[in-house]
Amino acid sequence: MRVAQRIRDKLTAGLQPVRLEIRDESHRHAGHAGAPPEGESHFHVEVVASAFAGESRVARQRRVYALLAEELAGPVHALGLTTLTPEEDDKN
Repeated sequence: MRVAQRIRDKLTAGLQPVRLEIRDESHRHAGHAGAPPEGESHFHVEVVASAFAGESRVARQRRVYALLAEELAGPVHALGLTTLTPEEDDKN
């Protein structure tokens, strides 16, 4: 299974997001240390979930990191995050 799909599966199961966008940005880091030639090492994830209600930005990120611990210990070199509640997303 591809890394992006594993990320999608774990975040969907753990957060039941109303919106989830996963962008593979590995191409922007080609040739850099930690960037394998096959890609799938650098991602930006935007998660909109009610589960984030009442949590600080740091707590939300820690929740995502915990769900993706296996990927962060292995193939994922960098992970950018945007974590919002549905109400915060509506304001944007």
